[in-house]
Formats: sequence, C-alpha cells, structure tokens
Amino acid sequence: MDIRTTNMQLCASILRNLDTCILGKHDEIERLLIAVLAGGHVLLEDVPGTGKTQLVKALAKTIGGQFRRIQCNPDLLPTDITGVSIYHPKQEAFMFRPGPVMTNILLADEINRATTKTQSALLEAMEEGHVTVDGDSYELPQPFVLLATQNPIEFEGTYTLPEAQLDRFMMKLSLGYPSEADEQRMVTSKESYHPSDRIQPIVNIEDMIQIQKQVEEIHIDDAIGKYIVGLVRGTREHAHVMLGASPRAALALTRAAKASAFLRERQYVTPDDVKMLAPFVLSHRILLRTEARMNGLHTDDIISQVIQNTKVPVRLER
Repeated sequence: MDIRTTNMQLCASILRNLDTCILGKHDEIERLLIAVLAGGHVLLEDVPGTGKTQLVKALAKTIGGQFRRIQCNPDLLPTDITGVSIYHPKQEAFMFRPGPVMTNILLADEINRATTKTQSALLEAMEEGHVTVDGDSYELPQPFVLLATQNPIEFEGTYTLPEAQLDRFMMKLSLGYPSEADEQRMVTSKESYHPSDRIQPIVNIEDMIQIQKQVEEIHIDDAIGKYIVGLVRGTREHAHVMLGASPRAALALTRAAKASAFLRERQYVTPDDVKMLAPFVLSHRILLRTEARMNGLHTDDIISQVIQNTKVPVRLER
C-alpha cells in the first residue's frame, strides 16, 4: 500500500472521528474537512448553540494542531489578532509578541462583531499566510486555517463582511439544528462530558502538510476545468446577478473538488465533485441585484439555475 492510499484512508478515519463529536451532521462535517484538506478557510453561518465551536476544537485535536480562539467584539484591535511589538529596556530593542493568529486552527467567533478595520487584519493572513507588524512580516504556522462564525439573524452591533473578505473564504457552511432523534439522543445521554473532550489525534501536522500536497496532485481533466470555468462565468452572466464569482472562486472550486476526490480515495476529479461543492463555494461570492432580492430570490436559487444551465462534461465509451 503506497503512502497516498494510506493518507486517503487516514482522511476517512478523521471524518469518522469528527462524526462522533456532532451527531447527524456527516455531510456538513465532510465539507468542512474538504476545505481543510484543500487549504481553504471556512465561514460558519449559523444560530448559536449548534456545536460550531466544539466541532472546530475537535478538528484541531484530530489533526494534532494548535488551536486558538478569538471572541470578536467592537473593541477588538488588529494587534489583538496579529500580535504587537513591545519595547524591552534590557535588550534595548522591540520584541515581537505573537498574537493568536500564530496557530494552525484559528476560530474567529462572531467575526461580524469586529470592526472592519479589525476584520481587515485577517485578510493578509488568509491570502498570503503571513502578517505584517510594524513593517516586519511574520510567517504563519503551516497549515493555517481560519474558521469564522457569524449569527445570520442578529444584526445589532455587527459589521457586514466586505465582499473582498467573503471572497477569501473557500466555503460558507451551516450546521443547522439536529434532527429530532439526534436531539433526543443528546438529551437522554448519560455521559457527563462532551464527545469532543474524548477526541484523540488521528494524524499530526506533518501528516496534514503531506496530505495537502497530495491533494494538489489530484488529476483534473481539461473538460472538468472547462466545466468549473463555465459555472463561475455563469454567475457573472446571470441577469439577476450584479457581482458574479471571481477567478479566485474558480481556483477555490478546483482545489475543493480535488480534496473531495482525495477523500473518496480517487486520483481524479469527477463532475459530481464539482456539482456537489459549487453551492457552498460560490453562493457567498455573488451579489444579487436589488429587484431580484425584492422578488425573494436567494443566491442559492441562482447557483441552482447556473448548475442546471451549464453543460456537464460526459465521457463517451466505445
């Protein structure tokens, strides 16, 4: 058994490990893992109490990575995230004190409660993998994944995420409420601890770096690439869309599709990988026209139409 096959099976073990943390959310957890394998960042938009924080902590434990959490609020400063240079009289020099961004898994809780200036401090970290403080650049640990949460129904004291920042999130996901049966299992459980407290590491950080490199090597046919471009361009050409998905979206969808294939122990991407992930990669990157929103249309509706109208590549066997 080669190292690639072994790592593919390890990813399946990671998924099973995380499934024990949040009941009945296999598909949502799988998408989160796909984003991590692809080296992307995730925006978790959901109501409070659905297990977002516990899932992120369980993910960090499972991959053996460092975990830091930031509780965003209006008085949070950019240096509270990136770190700050402090003058030490004995050394007669400024010394850099790293902020919580210097970690593998960073949870920015209620990110839309931070001011736009503080939110912008994350842009450089998300896109370039380093932060700049007082003119000096500091590399972030690898891998670095930002998982941000926001409440979709509470708008008092919040700041809307700008399109430039939304575009840097590979996916926008939602866990949603558990089913009635799963919620009853939670209530009647006799265990006094949360399942995430018993999570054991499956891999280490070096393994994750190797897996991410192998994900990049997954084959994607020219026809699949053309299909991805067709979906992205379809959002720009739609009559109800004012701002369509960017070229960064096409690259994000490509990377996510490769990670999906890797998780399914395939060495090539299929149209189903792309079609399954397109709504979660593209929906938060498009901006609807005012009349479309007034008519009750949502971005998910537009993505569904684009998927239906884009020709799927088919291989003909002779």
